[in-house]
Amino acid sequence: MRHIAILITLLAAAAASQSMAQTAAPPAPKTFSSSSDVMDLIAKAKTDKKDGQPTVVETILQSAPYRANLEYRTLVGPAAVHEKEAELFYVIDGKGTMVTGGKLAGETRTNAENLSGTGIEGGTIKAVAKGDFMLVPHNTPHWFSAIDGTLILMSVHIPSGK
Repeated sequence: MRHIAILITLLAAAAASQSMAQTAAPPAPKTFSSSSDVMDLIAKAKTDKKDGQPTVVETILQSAPYRANLEYRTLVGPAAVHEKEAELFYVIDGKGTMVTGGKLAGETRTNAENLSGTGIEGGTIKAVAKGDFMLVPHNTPHWFSAIDGTLILMSVHIPSGK
């Protein structure tokens, strides 16, 4: 009987925990990161990266619905289309090649508002390097088709209002 009571208590606690996790509040806003905070995020991304993983993402700033992410890229990853968001990139360090426009190759739906692909057919090819900014309008295919060593970016998704 005692084992049944313990089991019921554990199941109730697990259910309450799951319910709380599902209704958890959004993350607290983070509205400032120092240059040393960003350097720490780069070191963390480098450490967290797994073999074969093209990109590691760390949060720099956040205040719903906005989030500035650090993207640590060492390999070419999938192409993307964000149907309801523009995306702003700033190259923190490194070099690569970005393709925008054209048509997604091997298109698959990632979720209700995003598409992914194996690459881009056509499009505009642009070499990018430290200090460059790129703004990708919503519903525009984009892809880092080449990475020269490591490409470290800041990216911000901007709701398009459409």
